[in-house]
Amino acid sequence: MGAPPFLRGAHLALAALTWGALVVMTAFIRLGPASPEPPAAHDALRDETPRDPYNSRVPAGVRVYISLIKPRIIPLLLIPTVASMLIAASQHMPERPLLPLILLTMLGGTLATGGAHAINQYLDRDLDALMRRTRSRAVVTGRVSPRNALIFGMVLSGMAFFQLWATVNLAAAALAISGNLFYVFVYTLWLKRTTVQNIVIGGAAGAVPPLVGWAAVTGNVGLPAVLFFAIIFFWTPAHFWALALVRQEEYRSAGVPMMPVVHGEAATRRNILRYAIVLLVVTLLPFATHSLGLLYLTVALGLGIVFVIRALELVRKGTTARAWKLFMYSNTYLALLYLSMVIDRLLALGWLGT
Repeated sequence: MGAPPFLRGAHLALAALTWGALVVMTAFIRLGPASPEPPAAHDALRDETPRDPYNSRVPAGVRVYISLIKPRIIPLLLIPTVASMLIAASQHMPERPLLPLILLTMLGGTLATGGAHAINQYLDRDLDALMRRTRSRAVVTGRVSPRNALIFGMVLSGMAFFQLWATVNLAAAALAISGNLFYVFVYTLWLKRTTVQNIVIGGAAGAVPPLVGWAAVTGNVGLPAVLFFAIIFFWTPAHFWALALVRQEEYRSAGVPMMPVVHGEAATRRNILRYAIVLLVVTLLPFATHSLGLLYLTVALGLGIVFVIRALELVRKGTTARAWKLFMYSNTYLALLYLSMVIDRLLALGWLGT
């Protein structure tokens, strides 16, 4: 609108800070503990009782289907998608307006993820009934029939593919549905019930969003997108095994071969440390390949070193409270890491300066 350069820079800086504040708030409030102190083991194992975040404004029948898509998890998957799109746009600005493209990609990602989660609850209803954390889920309690949950998940998955194909591009649609199918068929149906490496291999499904975001902007998958995929892939075992240490009795009672159940707590803590170290190295590769700059490098080093130190503390003093703290930190870690990626690129383009 003809504003002077300093005002345009201030406008973009405020937008970036607002977006960053929302990311941090999501990590700390939606995914964080209710109090500064870590919960005891029995608190961490509390029932996953249905919550009503929409009060009475949304009919109960709608709320129960919303619960099938696990809406609290979806933001963690959308943040890397949006970050990847912004970074891709800083290198290959798309011909179409970026904001509508981001919103359409987020819609498709939400549908694909929600569909996979609904099908997962259909397939895992026997295990969910045996675990304290999941025995209140809608399919287990009968609030949604298994058949309806399966149909709901399949409809969402189909809508995701065709919506992304029609409004974004075929590459993004194919990648999104590939992650959906990998989560359902490879992880849920096979790996989760058969191997202690379930979350390691299955973590590839959760690492797909950056690929979708990059493809949405460029129509293909570049090296930076592969590195972003690798970051989430190597983050997942350390993140999930920390939670498994807290909830190992649930997995044991359900017969799920999680690492603490099969190899014990000591081995799990050592493996968390190994993956934390590998993750630190992998997060440096975007800088080494000139995909990101010094700001990102500084943040990645700082966050990664803290991650390794906390994992080392868990090895030395393996308490449930420390495992829970590491799990909660891992959520914040990923959100802040991707936030630093976006700010790094905005600075490199001069969008945060005059």
